[in-house]
Amino acid sequence: MDHISQPGAVSSRRFPPRPESAGQARRFVRAALADCAPDAVETAELLVSELMTNVVLHARTEAEVSARVLGHVVRVGVGDSRPCRRPVPRESAPYAGPGQGLAVVGHLASRYGVDTGGGRKTVWFELWLDGRPPPPSTWATVAPPCGPTRTVTLVDLPGTLYLASQHHRHALLRELTLAASTGADTGVDPDDLAAAHDANHAISAGVSAALDGRPTVSHVHSLSVSLPAGVARAVRILGRVLDAAEEAARDERLLTWPSLPQNRVFRRWLLDQITGQLTGGPPTAWTMVPREPSASPSELVAWDASQVWASRVPTIAADDDNRIVVANGPAADMLGWQEDELVGQRLTVLIPEHLRDRHVTAFTRLLLTGQPHILGRSVPLPALHRDGRLVPVRLFIQTQVTADGRTVYVAQLAPRTAPPVPAPLTSGESQAISPQPPGGPELPDDPERVTETESDEPDGPARERRLLADIGESLSSTPNLDEGLQRVCKILTQRLADWCVVDLLDDGELLERFCVAHHSSTELPAEAYAGRLPPVTGAARGPLARVLRGAGPLLLTEGPEPSQVKSPLDVHDRELFERVGANSAVIAPLRTRGAVFGALTLIRTDGERPFTEESLPLIGDLVRSLALGVEHARLYQETRHIAERLQRSLLPELPEIAHLRMAARYAPSSTTAQIGGDWYDSFVVPGGRTAVVIGDVTGHDLEAAVAMSQLRSMLRGIAIDRQEPPEEVLRRLDVANHSLSEEATATCIYGLVTGSADGPWQLNHSSAGHLPPLLTTREGDTRYLDAGSGLLLGMEPDMPRPGATDPIPAHATVLLYTDGLIERRDESLDHAMDRLRRHAAALAAEPLDVFCDELLIALSADSADDIALLAFRPVPCA
Repeated sequence: MDHISQPGAVSSRRFPPRPESAGQARRFVRAALADCAPDAVETAELLVSELMTNVVLHARTEAEVSARVLGHVVRVGVGDSRPCRRPVPRESAPYAGPGQGLAVVGHLASRYGVDTGGGRKTVWFELWLDGRPPPPSTWATVAPPCGPTRTVTLVDLPGTLYLASQHHRHALLRELTLAASTGADTGVDPDDLAAAHDANHAISAGVSAALDGRPTVSHVHSLSVSLPAGVARAVRILGRVLDAAEEAARDERLLTWPSLPQNRVFRRWLLDQITGQLTGGPPTAWTMVPREPSASPSELVAWDASQVWASRVPTIAADDDNRIVVANGPAADMLGWQEDELVGQRLTVLIPEHLRDRHVTAFTRLLLTGQPHILGRSVPLPALHRDGRLVPVRLFIQTQVTADGRTVYVAQLAPRTAPPVPAPLTSGESQAISPQPPGGPELPDDPERVTETESDEPDGPARERRLLADIGESLSSTPNLDEGLQRVCKILTQRLADWCVVDLLDDGELLERFCVAHHSSTELPAEAYAGRLPPVTGAARGPLARVLRGAGPLLLTEGPEPSQVKSPLDVHDRELFERVGANSAVIAPLRTRGAVFGALTLIRTDGERPFTEESLPLIGDLVRSLALGVEHARLYQETRHIAERLQRSLLPELPEIAHLRMAARYAPSSTTAQIGGDWYDSFVVPGGRTAVVIGDVTGHDLEAAVAMSQLRSMLRGIAIDRQEPPEEVLRRLDVANHSLSEEATATCIYGLVTGSADGPWQLNHSSAGHLPPLLTTREGDTRYLDAGSGLLLGMEPDMPRPGATDPIPAHATVLLYTDGLIERRDESLDHAMDRLRRHAAALAAEPLDVFCDELLIALSADSADDIALLAFRPVPCA
């Protein structure tokens, strides 16, 4: 059992406010506790050194250190003569070294606290050595004000960026003080350094007090901060001192890095807000400050590894030691690694050898100078595959801040071979969803509607989980973004709000109102709901504009103030609130990977149950789920659009022939986002005959599309060069197909339409396992041209292929099509072909374009496959 000293008198000693006093206080405590266990003595030495350092840096008065042992309890106190300097505990960053002060005491001491009175303040801690669990402790104390105070409003304060700035301010001032104590020439006057410490402490203390009771510092808040009335001059000095410290850090005269760009901009905004408002100026929201290219709204929220894991974009994150901390599946797959294999490795493992020195130099320059060269820019360069190949990518790097103040470098790698994204919708292509029509059934108050009062009920959390699950299910159960958002808005107006509005930014940063739904009988004109909204200009100051710049969730208990209405977007926003009779609202940003791409607005009109601060955690969870679902739906639609554009780019223009009407259609699958091997072609061969082609390569992927393109090109070349019958052209095509490194299995029809301008006409054709053409006369008689059918391409290239010749009456329509037009699961092919005949017969007299479009409308709605069709109709020249 450890020997514990008997109760005795308190040992105490006074120390001047000099750096060497920290070491002297350690030796004093070691001597006073000489009879205690060595572990307890070492812990007490460490903690008293931290507290003494705080007195030297912040209080700058004589300090009295006391120590005593009472039974199994060691108690140490450090007092100073500035009781108005309240302790400002900061969360201990896991990567940090000294200077954590109160956070270290909180982690290691059994009990701790602050006593004030008699013009003094004593910070104390206890070490309980008998293993008893001590009661909980807190640093909370009521400090007397250091004279009169003034209030400064910090609008849209980003918690994570503030935390990083606070850590960095503290580190710069600490290192500057240590350098000055050794006699180094820092270029900073000692009185200015003391004033800077005072201003820095006042800011930290004021923000800490304003954050009491807030959910977490990592959120975006608008804070009313109480500061000493005369602190403006000291804050200006703080700015100059920090600039000098930055310069010293860049010259490597301090043991800390200079600030990164967004940190410098934020610090300038913070200090300018304090000095400006204390001298009578108005507040300016952080979200209204112009960003540097390397900064983005991602700085407003704490970085989380799940942002990378959930992304479909190849993404890698590294720390400031140049080590990979997260790599998602798409990035690992692109570069030939497993995700967990990359974590912990230097980033240079993914950089070609000839670029490694350049990378190390650039990264070191960034850390030493704080000046970015490629941050916020899209840079084309090669990445190194695990097998040694070079993968051309376009690299985009931005910084984000973790909840504990660290900087993370997040890199997105886009393959340079990727096709461009689809063009944004025009104003005439509104995707807005109409509300419940007037006169329709009004939704009753849902018994599962989640409110603040219900969150205290036993099943409140269960209801919230069910709401979040239903939101996710609504978006995941349909690939159509419009339909998914309509379902989400309906759920939210049944359970949480009277009105729900979803606004999304497109790739051109234009704002579209996608969805409006309501749970009331209020009627609004159509223009209040739908379509393109006014742009988010620099003049916009309203809550929606602030949220789209990264603020929020914002709780509104009244409509936007007239002073905030500075742009057409602000006017539109204010009119909506007035027309629906809102008594409260929450506007929350929709963001993924830190970037804001839209906003959710929830409005209540019932005065008895407004939104409150207690509503925000649930809505925060809700928008995170909603944002992820919207991103997935958008990526799905974008992929389908890209696939369709790629497929269409491979399809030809039809020749113009006076006596031959022609039409073709291509429709991608309604249920997949993959490209496929369906194609059609038509061209005039030497001698005046018209070639018609339809084909389908097995598969629905990029390989199928590549094979399709190769077959199409080879067939056209063989047909024009040889000018042989269709069966011989297909035989040669099959032989050429086998010469490819990866031969394709495909069906195909190649036909030649012959006949003079006045007829008669005939179709010479050969089929490689394809569905037979359908001939429909002007009178509606139909028959399949099923002669001339042989093996698929890719089976037996030396096998002779049959050919056939069929007469084509004037004004008859011949339809070539792929199987996606008719085949359905659990349906016989005969039944499907009969259905096509009936529809074609009904359309026999229609113009050819109508004939094709109506067939697609009637037959392709539930198709799970791509569809290509080509139709021609001989028409005698007048």
